[in-house]
Amino acid sequence: MVRIGIIGCGRILAAHLEGYKILREAGVEFEITALCSRKAEDARSYVKRGKGPPQRKAVSNIPGDPLAVGDQYLSDFQPEVDVEIFTDYEEMIKNGPVDAINDFTVHSLHHQIALLAFRHGKHILTQKPLAVTMEGARQMCHAAENAGVTFSVFENLRFVPFVRHHGWAFSDDGPAGNLQIALMGNVGTWWAPDLIVAETPWRHELIQGGGITLDLGPHFFDMIRYIGGGEIKSISGQTEVVEATRYILRNGEKVDPVSCDADDTFYASFTTESGASGTMFGSWSGRGTKTTVADGPVFYGSKARVSGDEIHIEGAASPESLSEKYEQEASPETKAKHFPFGMTNDFALAQYDWLQAVANGIKPECSGKEGLMDLAAAYAVVESSLAGRRVDLKEIVTGSLRDYQKPIDQGLGL
Repeated sequence: MVRIGIIGCGRILAAHLEGYKILREAGVEFEITALCSRKAEDARSYVKRGKGPPQRKAVSNIPGDPLAVGDQYLSDFQPEVDVEIFTDYEEMIKNGPVDAINDFTVHSLHHQIALLAFRHGKHILTQKPLAVTMEGARQMCHAAENAGVTFSVFENLRFVPFVRHHGWAFSDDGPAGNLQIALMGNVGTWWAPDLIVAETPWRHELIQGGGITLDLGPHFFDMIRYIGGGEIKSISGQTEVVEATRYILRNGEKVDPVSCDADDTFYASFTTESGASGTMFGSWSGRGTKTTVADGPVFYGSKARVSGDEIHIEGAASPESLSEKYEQEASPETKAKHFPFGMTNDFALAQYDWLQAVANGIKPECSGKEGLMDLAAAYAVVESSLAGRRVDLKEIVTGSLRDYQKPIDQGLGL
């Protein structure tokens, strides 16, 4: 029985608890035995339904957004478990009743929490991005290997059903062939034109959050790498701070302004080791209305175009439903691997990947190394923008190019 301690009890915790509830209902064995938050009342608000402080309200009403999930309690799926509350993560890691850690804190704490956890032999699942700089990520991966523990990054997008379907379509057994071109992006979809993202000002601070490229970039690049592009080879990027001041919206009024030194907009073109290429962009700014590419990311393969739930095979008169084609043609083994117990909740699937690795001493699909490569691709965008040239991913992985990261590393003592 794995005993899990969770560090960080912000609004995203509700989505994680929903995933764990689904796992418990599927018969997966684990216990969440400790919660840690700077404010004890934030941790207590998630323990028992009908008792303790009220949970903070969800900050999003967008369908499918994890930040729109609320009203989740540990007592709903593990009423028999006593949960200890901590306000000091060091105390919880050193002396708490835990075998493993979930880290849902600000980006700048990820490497600090992980390195302490590894020193005490704790397995860890850390929120993406893996770290706030590549040096932090490298230290995390090295320490995990030396400690012999299971290290995973919570990269849930690859577990979303449509991404699983896309991955199958571009696999050796799928109908789309080899990935050749990828196009994706959105402007003004979330927190536009000038709202503080998820009411978390630290996301707009270079040293704490790193901006939109570090927030969304790992998602985008993980999806590219998973679907079939192979490792990223080179990137040309540009980043901007479009809105230098952002606000929280309360009762229709913009309040609590913060100054931003981390990007809120990025553009990137990339190539992969397998020969694919593509373009992506993202922005938390944009006035008027949102702009998105097609029905979501667009992928062209050697045999078909895929976007959303639509696959248009070369020579076909009309497109088909990709999800229906997956159900009809994907092997039972593939479906069982993608959706164990028939689960489709991406948070539950990501958690299950980690828990199975912990229980069986195997490498998780979303290992620390995977998180490091996703982070490297995201950092290639901002380093390219600062350097004014196209960069090779190897420059980022090895640390030979890190001008953008230097002040962050210095500020954190890395």
